[in-house]
Amino acid sequence: MEQKKTIVVKFGTSTLTQGTTKLHRPHMMEIVRQITQLHQAGFRIIIVTSGAMAAGRDYLNHPQLPPTIASKQLLAAVGQSQLIQTWEQLFSIYDIHIGQILLSRADIEDRERFLNARDTLNALLDNGIIPVINENDAVATAEIKVGDNDNLSALVAILAQAEQLYLLTDQQGLFDSDPRNNPQAKLLSVVEKITDAIRQIAGGSGTNLGTGGMSTKVIAADVATRSGVETIIAPGNRPNVIVDLAYGENIGTKFTVQTDRLESRKQWLFAAPSAGTIIIDEGATSAVLMQHKSLLPAGIAQIEGRFSRGEVVKIQQPNGNVIALGIPRYNSDALNLIKGKKSQEIPQILGYEYGAVAVHRDDMVVL
Repeated sequence: MEQKKTIVVKFGTSTLTQGTTKLHRPHMMEIVRQITQLHQAGFRIIIVTSGAMAAGRDYLNHPQLPPTIASKQLLAAVGQSQLIQTWEQLFSIYDIHIGQILLSRADIEDRERFLNARDTLNALLDNGIIPVINENDAVATAEIKVGDNDNLSALVAILAQAEQLYLLTDQQGLFDSDPRNNPQAKLLSVVEKITDAIRQIAGGSGTNLGTGGMSTKVIAADVATRSGVETIIAPGNRPNVIVDLAYGENIGTKFTVQTDRLESRKQWLFAAPSAGTIIIDEGATSAVLMQHKSLLPAGIAQIEGRFSRGEVVKIQQPNGNVIALGIPRYNSDALNLIKGKKSQEIPQILGYEYGAVAVHRDDMVVL
Protein backbone atom coordinates (compact mmCIF):
# COMPACT_ATOMS: atom_id res chain seq x y z
CA MET A 1 0.00 0.00 0.00
CA GLU A 2 1.36 3.42 -0.91
CA GLN A 3 2.04 5.55 2.15
CA LYS A 4 0.06 8.77 1.95
CA LYS A 5 0.39 11.89 4.07
CA THR A 6 0.33 12.01 7.85
CA ILE A 7 -2.65 13.97 9.24
CA VAL A 8 -3.35 15.05 12.82
CA VAL A 9 -7.08 15.50 13.50
CA LYS A 10 -8.09 17.38 16.66
CA PHE A 11 -11.62 17.03 17.99
CA GLY A 12 -12.94 19.64 20.40
CA THR A 13 -15.35 18.83 23.20
CA SER A 14 -18.18 20.60 21.35
CA THR A 15 -17.65 18.36 18.31
CA LEU A 16 -17.60 15.14 20.35
CA THR A 17 -20.63 16.11 22.46
CA GLN A 18 -22.58 17.80 19.65
CA GLY A 19 -23.61 20.52 22.07
CA THR A 20 -24.88 18.10 24.72
CA THR A 21 -23.34 17.38 28.13
CA LYS A 22 -21.97 13.94 27.24
CA LEU A 23 -20.11 12.15 24.44
CA HIS A 24 -22.35 11.78 21.38
CA ARG A 25 -21.63 8.23 20.28
CA PRO A 26 -23.52 8.36 16.93
CA HIS A 27 -21.41 11.33 15.81
CA MET A 28 -18.22 9.70 17.12
CA MET A 29 -19.19 6.62 15.11
CA GLU A 30 -19.36 8.78 11.97
CA ILE A 31 -15.92 10.21 12.79
CA VAL A 32 -14.54 6.69 13.17
CA ARG A 33 -16.05 5.67 9.81
CA GLN A 34 -14.26 8.52 8.05
CA ILE A 35 -10.92 7.88 9.76
CA THR A 36 -11.22 4.17 8.96
CA GLN A 37 -11.77 5.01 5.28
CA LEU A 38 -8.58 7.11 5.21
CA HIS A 39 -6.66 4.57 7.30
CA GLN A 40 -7.55 1.80 4.87
CA ALA A 41 -6.50 4.04 1.94
CA GLY A 42 -2.99 4.40 3.41
CA PHE A 43 -3.19 7.73 5.25
CA ARG A 44 -1.42 7.91 8.61
CA ILE A 45 -4.00 9.40 10.98
CA ILE A 46 -3.37 10.67 14.51
CA ILE A 47 -6.28 11.70 16.76
CA VAL A 48 -5.96 14.43 19.39
CA THR A 49 -9.09 14.19 21.48
CA SER A 50 -10.77 16.46 23.99
CA GLY A 51 -13.79 15.35 26.00
CA ALA A 52 -12.32 13.66 29.09
CA MET A 53 -13.86 16.11 31.55
CA ALA A 54 -17.26 15.96 29.81
CA ALA A 55 -17.11 12.16 29.88
CA GLY A 56 -16.14 12.16 33.56
CA ARG A 57 -18.88 14.59 34.50
CA ASP A 58 -21.48 12.44 32.73
CA TYR A 59 -20.13 9.18 34.20
CA LEU A 60 -20.41 10.63 37.73
CA ASN A 61 -23.93 11.96 37.03
CA HIS A 62 -22.90 15.63 37.06
CA PRO A 63 -21.67 15.99 40.64
CA GLN A 64 -21.56 19.37 42.40
CA LEU A 65 -17.84 20.00 42.78
CA PRO A 66 -15.94 23.09 43.94
CA PRO A 67 -14.40 25.09 41.05
CA THR A 68 -10.81 23.98 41.73
CA ILE A 69 -7.98 22.46 39.70
CA ALA A 70 -8.35 19.28 41.76
CA SER A 71 -12.00 18.98 40.70
CA LYS A 72 -11.04 19.31 37.05
CA GLN A 73 -8.31 16.72 37.50
CA LEU A 74 -10.79 14.41 39.22
CA LEU A 75 -13.16 14.65 36.24
CA ALA A 76 -10.27 14.14 33.80
CA ALA A 77 -9.01 11.11 35.73
CA VAL A 78 -12.44 9.46 35.70
CA GLY A 79 -13.35 10.58 32.20
CA GLN A 80 -10.11 9.71 30.41
CA SER A 81 -10.78 5.96 30.74
CA GLN A 82 -14.38 6.48 29.58
CA LEU A 83 -13.21 8.54 26.59
CA ILE A 84 -10.55 6.07 25.42
CA GLN A 85 -12.92 3.15 25.99
CA THR A 86 -15.47 4.81 23.70
CA TRP A 87 -12.89 5.34 20.94
CA GLU A 88 -11.67 1.76 21.39
CA GLN A 89 -15.16 0.25 21.16
CA LEU A 90 -16.04 2.22 18.03
CA PHE A 91 -12.79 1.44 16.18
CA SER A 92 -13.08 -2.25 17.14
CA ILE A 93 -16.19 -2.44 14.92
CA TYR A 94 -13.75 -2.04 12.00
CA ASP A 95 -11.09 -4.30 13.60
CA ILE A 96 -8.76 -1.31 14.03
CA HIS A 97 -6.54 -1.01 17.09
CA ILE A 98 -5.82 2.27 18.83
CA GLY A 99 -3.00 3.26 21.16
CA GLN A 100 -3.40 5.87 23.90
CA ILE A 101 -0.68 8.46 24.55
CA LEU A 102 -1.05 10.99 27.37
CA LEU A 103 1.29 13.97 27.07
CA SER A 104 2.24 17.07 29.03
CA ARG A 105 4.41 20.00 27.97
CA ALA A 106 7.35 18.40 29.82
CA ASP A 107 7.17 15.40 27.46
CA ILE A 108 7.59 17.69 24.47
CA GLU A 109 10.14 20.16 25.83
CA ASP A 110 12.51 17.54 27.25
CA ARG A 111 14.65 16.22 24.38
CA GLU A 112 14.82 12.60 25.57
CA ARG A 113 11.09 12.39 26.26
CA PHE A 114 10.34 14.14 22.96
CA LEU A 115 12.30 11.47 21.09
CA ASN A 116 10.68 8.66 23.06
CA ALA A 117 7.22 10.07 22.30
CA ARG A 118 8.13 10.39 18.62
CA ASP A 119 9.42 6.81 18.53
CA THR A 120 6.21 5.54 20.16
CA LEU A 121 4.10 7.53 17.73
CA ASN A 122 5.98 6.20 14.70
CA ALA A 123 5.90 2.62 16.02
CA LEU A 124 2.11 2.81 16.38
CA LEU A 125 1.67 4.25 12.87
CA ASP A 126 4.11 1.79 11.29
CA ASN A 127 2.09 -1.08 12.76
CA GLY A 128 -1.30 0.19 11.56
CA ILE A 129 -2.40 1.38 15.01
CA ILE A 130 -4.14 4.75 15.30
CA PRO A 131 -2.65 6.93 18.08
CA VAL A 132 -5.23 8.67 20.27
CA ILE A 133 -3.63 11.53 22.20
CA ASN A 134 -4.81 13.71 25.04
CA GLU A 135 -3.13 15.95 27.57
CA ASN A 136 -2.33 14.22 30.86
CA ASP A 137 -4.81 16.45 32.70
CA ALA A 138 -5.13 14.21 35.75
CA VAL A 139 -1.55 14.91 36.89
CA ALA A 140 -0.39 17.95 34.88
CA THR A 141 0.19 21.10 36.91
CA ALA A 142 -0.20 24.59 35.48
CA GLU A 143 3.55 24.74 34.93
CA ILE A 144 3.70 21.64 32.72
CA LYS A 145 0.32 21.85 30.99
CA VAL A 146 0.17 22.68 27.30
CA GLY A 147 -3.05 24.39 28.28
CA ASP A 148 -5.46 23.30 25.58
CA ASN A 149 -5.72 20.57 23.00
CA ASP A 150 -5.49 22.98 20.07
CA ASN A 151 -1.89 23.79 20.97
CA LEU A 152 -1.24 20.18 21.96
CA SER A 153 -2.36 19.08 18.47
CA ALA A 154 0.05 21.58 16.87
CA LEU A 155 2.92 20.18 18.94
CA VAL A 156 1.85 16.62 18.05
CA ALA A 157 1.81 17.55 14.35
CA ILE A 158 5.39 18.80 14.69
CA LEU A 159 6.33 15.69 16.68
CA ALA A 160 4.90 13.44 13.95
CA GLN A 161 6.27 15.59 11.09
CA ALA A 162 2.72 15.66 9.73
CA GLU A 163 1.75 17.35 6.50
CA GLN A 164 -1.60 18.60 7.77
CA LEU A 165 -3.44 19.46 10.98
CA TYR A 166 -7.26 19.62 11.07
CA LEU A 167 -8.84 21.53 13.97
CA LEU A 168 -12.48 20.40 13.95
CA THR A 169 -14.89 22.60 15.85
CA ASP A 170 -18.53 23.72 16.04
CA GLN A 171 -17.76 26.74 13.82
CA GLN A 172 -17.53 26.85 10.01
CA GLY A 173 -14.03 28.31 10.23
CA LEU A 174 -12.54 31.73 10.93
CA PHE A 175 -14.73 34.71 9.96
CA ASP A 176 -13.68 38.34 9.44
CA SER A 177 -15.89 39.22 12.41
CA ASP A 178 -17.93 37.31 14.99
CA PRO A 179 -20.79 35.59 13.06
CA ARG A 180 -22.79 35.31 16.29
CA ASN A 181 -23.03 39.11 16.44
CA ASN A 182 -22.69 40.05 12.77
CA PRO A 183 -24.86 38.22 10.21
CA GLN A 184 -22.78 39.83 7.43
CA ALA A 185 -19.56 38.17 8.65
CA LYS A 186 -17.58 36.48 5.85
CA LEU A 187 -15.67 33.22 6.13
CA LEU A 188 -11.93 33.55 5.49
CA SER A 189 -11.18 30.58 3.22
CA VAL A 190 -7.39 31.12 3.17
CA VAL A 191 -5.08 32.85 5.63
CA GLU A 192 -1.57 33.24 4.21
CA LYS A 193 -0.10 35.06 7.21
CA ILE A 194 -1.30 35.26 10.80
CA THR A 195 -1.23 38.97 11.64
CA ASP A 196 -2.31 40.89 14.73
CA ALA A 197 -5.56 41.65 12.90
CA ILE A 198 -6.21 37.92 12.42
CA ARG A 199 -5.49 37.27 16.11
CA GLN A 200 -7.84 40.07 17.11
CA ILE A 201 -10.83 38.82 15.11
CA ALA A 202 -10.33 35.27 16.45
CA GLY A 203 -12.03 36.35 19.70
CA GLY A 204 -12.54 34.08 22.69
CA SER A 205 -14.09 30.75 23.58
CA GLY A 206 -17.45 29.98 22.03
CA THR A 207 -18.75 27.36 24.48
CA ASN A 208 -18.41 26.57 28.17
CA LEU A 209 -17.81 22.85 27.59
CA GLY A 210 -14.17 22.97 26.52
CA THR A 211 -11.20 25.27 27.09
CA GLY A 212 -10.34 26.25 23.52
CA GLY A 213 -11.97 28.91 21.40
CA MET A 214 -11.08 30.34 18.01
CA SER A 215 -8.23 32.27 19.61
CA THR A 216 -6.38 29.12 20.68
CA LYS A 217 -6.93 27.62 17.23
CA VAL A 218 -5.26 30.58 15.56
CA ILE A 219 -2.34 30.35 18.03
CA ALA A 220 -2.06 26.62 17.25
CA ALA A 221 -2.18 27.33 13.50
CA ASP A 222 0.64 29.85 13.95
CA VAL A 223 2.81 27.27 15.74
CA ALA A 224 2.08 24.54 13.19
CA THR A 225 2.46 26.59 10.01
CA ARG A 226 5.80 28.01 11.18
CA SER A 227 6.98 24.39 11.34
CA GLY A 228 5.70 23.52 7.87
CA VAL A 229 2.34 21.95 8.82
CA GLU A 230 -0.67 23.18 6.84
CA THR A 231 -3.54 23.83 9.26
CA ILE A 232 -7.28 23.88 8.59
CA ILE A 233 -10.09 24.96 10.93
CA ALA A 234 -13.25 23.19 9.76
CA PRO A 235 -16.78 22.30 10.97
CA GLY A 236 -16.76 18.95 12.73
CA ASN A 237 -20.42 18.25 11.99
CA ARG A 238 -20.14 18.69 8.20
CA PRO A 239 -20.81 15.33 6.47
CA ASN A 240 -17.62 13.54 5.39
CA VAL A 241 -15.48 16.54 6.38
CA ILE A 242 -12.33 14.58 7.31
CA VAL A 243 -12.26 12.51 4.12
CA ASP A 244 -13.03 15.54 1.95
CA LEU A 245 -10.24 17.58 3.59
CA ALA A 246 -7.75 14.74 3.10
CA TYR A 247 -8.55 14.64 -0.61
CA GLY A 248 -8.13 18.38 -1.03
CA GLU A 249 -11.60 19.92 -0.87
CA ASN A 250 -11.73 23.56 0.23
CA ILE A 251 -13.60 23.56 3.54
CA GLY A 252 -13.32 25.96 6.45
CA THR A 253 -10.24 28.16 6.84
CA LYS A 254 -6.86 27.01 5.53
CA PHE A 255 -3.67 28.44 7.05
CA THR A 256 -0.84 28.04 4.56
CA VAL A 257 2.62 26.97 5.68
CA GLN A 258 5.14 29.71 6.46
CA THR A 259 8.07 27.49 5.45
CA ASP A 260 8.37 23.95 4.16
CA ARG A 261 9.17 21.21 6.66
CA LEU A 262 12.72 20.65 5.40
CA GLU A 263 13.59 24.34 5.53
CA SER A 264 12.16 24.61 9.04
CA ARG A 265 14.25 21.63 10.13
CA LYS A 266 17.36 23.04 8.45
CA GLN A 267 16.98 26.30 10.32
CA TRP A 268 16.77 24.45 13.62
CA LEU A 269 19.74 22.20 12.84
CA PHE A 270 21.90 25.09 11.69
CA ALA A 271 20.99 27.12 14.78
CA ALA A 272 21.65 24.34 17.29
CA PRO A 273 25.20 24.08 18.66
CA SER A 274 27.05 20.90 17.74
CA ALA A 275 27.48 18.54 20.69
CA GLY A 276 29.98 16.18 19.07
CA THR A 277 31.23 14.58 15.88
CA ILE A 278 30.63 11.29 14.08
CA ILE A 279 33.49 10.42 11.73
CA ILE A 280 32.42 8.08 8.92
CA ASP A 281 34.20 5.93 6.34
CA GLU A 282 34.19 6.28 2.54
CA GLY A 283 31.32 3.84 2.03
CA ALA A 284 29.08 5.74 4.43
CA THR A 285 30.13 9.05 2.86
CA SER A 286 29.00 7.77 -0.53
CA ALA A 287 25.72 6.45 0.93
CA VAL A 288 24.94 9.84 2.55
CA LEU A 289 26.09 12.13 -0.26
CA MET A 290 25.40 10.16 -3.43
CA GLN A 291 22.60 7.74 -2.49
CA HIS A 292 20.79 10.04 -0.01
CA LYS A 293 20.64 7.27 2.58
CA SER A 294 20.62 7.19 6.38
CA LEU A 295 23.84 6.66 8.32
CA LEU A 296 24.22 3.09 9.59
CA PRO A 297 26.43 2.06 12.54
CA ALA A 298 28.59 0.00 10.16
CA GLY A 299 29.79 3.18 8.46
CA ILE A 300 30.97 4.90 11.65
CA ALA A 301 34.74 4.97 12.17
CA GLN A 302 35.07 7.17 15.23
CA ILE A 303 33.09 9.20 17.79
CA GLU A 304 34.36 12.50 19.18
CA GLY A 305 32.84 14.21 22.20
CA ARG A 306 30.09 13.20 24.64
CA PHE A 307 26.54 13.77 23.48
CA SER A 308 23.04 12.61 24.28
CA ARG A 309 20.53 11.01 21.98
CA GLY A 310 18.80 13.83 20.13
CA GLU A 311 21.55 16.45 20.27
CA VAL A 312 22.87 17.88 17.00
CA VAL A 313 26.21 16.41 15.86
CA LYS A 314 28.56 16.95 12.92
CA ILE A 315 28.99 14.12 10.42
CA GLN A 316 32.55 14.25 9.17
CA GLN A 317 34.89 12.52 6.73
CA PRO A 318 38.29 11.26 8.02
CA ASN A 319 40.00 14.26 6.33
CA GLY A 320 38.05 16.66 8.57
CA ASN A 321 35.48 17.71 5.95
CA VAL A 322 32.05 18.11 7.62
CA ILE A 323 29.44 16.81 5.17
CA ALA A 324 26.24 16.96 7.26
CA LEU A 325 24.55 17.84 10.52
CA GLY A 326 22.30 15.27 12.13
CA ILE A 327 20.37 14.09 15.18
CA PRO A 328 21.59 10.63 16.28
CA ARG A 329 19.25 7.92 17.47
CA TYR A 330 21.86 6.82 20.06
CA ASN A 331 24.10 8.67 22.51
CA SER A 332 27.90 8.77 22.15
CA ASP A 333 28.49 5.88 24.58
CA ALA A 334 26.13 3.62 22.66
CA LEU A 335 27.56 4.65 19.28
CA ASN A 336 31.07 3.83 20.51
CA LEU A 337 29.84 0.30 21.25
CA ILE A 338 28.02 -0.25 17.93
CA LYS A 339 30.31 1.66 15.52
CA GLY A 340 31.46 -0.56 12.66
CA LYS A 341 28.85 -3.19 13.58
CA LYS A 342 25.91 -4.48 11.57
CA SER A 343 22.48 -3.09 12.45
CA GLN A 344 21.09 -6.51 13.42
CA GLU A 345 23.78 -6.73 16.14
CA ILE A 346 22.52 -3.61 17.97
CA PRO A 347 20.03 -5.34 20.34
CA GLN A 348 22.61 -7.95 21.33
CA ILE A 349 25.34 -5.36 21.99
CA LEU A 350 23.24 -2.73 23.78
CA GLY A 351 20.37 -4.79 25.17
CA TYR A 352 17.93 -2.39 23.47
CA GLU A 353 17.52 -0.61 20.14
CA TYR A 354 16.06 2.60 18.77
CA GLY A 355 16.08 1.37 15.20
CA ALA A 356 18.64 0.11 12.68
CA VAL A 357 20.18 3.48 11.81
CA ALA A 358 22.56 5.76 13.70
CA VAL A 359 21.24 8.95 12.09
CA HIS A 360 18.06 8.76 10.02
CA ARG A 361 17.92 10.64 6.73
CA ASP A 362 14.91 12.63 7.98
CA ASP A 363 17.06 13.87 10.87
CA MET A 364 19.98 14.94 8.68
CA VAL A 365 20.87 18.02 6.63
CA VAL A 366 23.65 17.59 4.08
CA LEU A 367 25.85 20.68 3.88
